[in-house]
Amino acid sequence: MSTDAPGGAGRPAEGGSEGSQEYWRKVLLEGHRPIRFSRRAFRLIPSSPRCKFCASPFAGVGGRLFRLVGHGRSRKNPNMCAACCEGLPKGGAEIDIAVLFADVRGSTMLGEHSSATTFAELLDRFYAAPTDVLLRHDAVIDKLIGDELMAFFPPGMCGRNYRRLAVKAALGILRAVGYGTPGGPWISVGAGVNAGHAYVGNVGPAGVSDFTALGDTVNVAARLQAHAAGGEVAVAEDLCEDLSDLLPHARREVIELRGREQPLRALIAGAS
Repeated sequence: MSTDAPGGAGRPAEGGSEGSQEYWRKVLLEGHRPIRFSRRAFRLIPSSPRCKFCASPFAGVGGRLFRLVGHGRSRKNPNMCAACCEGLPKGGAEIDIAVLFADVRGSTMLGEHSSATTFAELLDRFYAAPTDVLLRHDAVIDKLIGDELMAFFPPGMCGRNYRRLAVKAALGILRAVGYGTPGGPWISVGAGVNAGHAYVGNVGPAGVSDFTALGDTVNVAARLQAHAAGGEVAVAEDLCEDLSDLLPHARREVIELRGREQPLRALIAGAS
């Protein structure tokens, strides 16, 4: 196991100078073999939470082993391992990605009617279920904030069907919390998926940089998620040419999104 940025993948010899847009486009659009290998191998080793870039584990036996080779949590960004946070070059590129948001519905009321410990345990369980789903779909888990999570799907990490993969992941999250199962949901969750151009890369001032996605595509995904009810996913209608196989019973809606002049056509569906 290399102690370089993920699996030695932070500085590929091909694809442009380090930190350049050519470098980032190579990694994010075409993929880079050591990065893909690292993510798919590391996700098999327990346990979460994990580095958002290389998926190296921070907890359990795996976490202890990875700390010995430089993949422990970074002091600059606890969502990334030290190898990735310090090894990835600054910069990024504007590319087409899919973005997924999921949110717990009624969390304020849950907090009011539960002890702080019980509420924290419930959110921990919520984080664990989608994390497993997103890792299996090669997503980058960008943020776990309060009762909400964000993930994005770059083609270089997820393959050419990254847009459909995001929809599959959203449906998988709903099923993971019990929707579409005989027992029903153990927590109320809604999701939103959008796709389009976003700036993806290692951004932020020195010492606190973060691998993330930024732009209107991300904002629209968050607002789609806010429109979905518990047990539903709201998907931008133009995400893919045909989603009928994934969302066979979806209804079409025209959504007025706050801060946008043009309404958005969306498909609203539940987990079957």
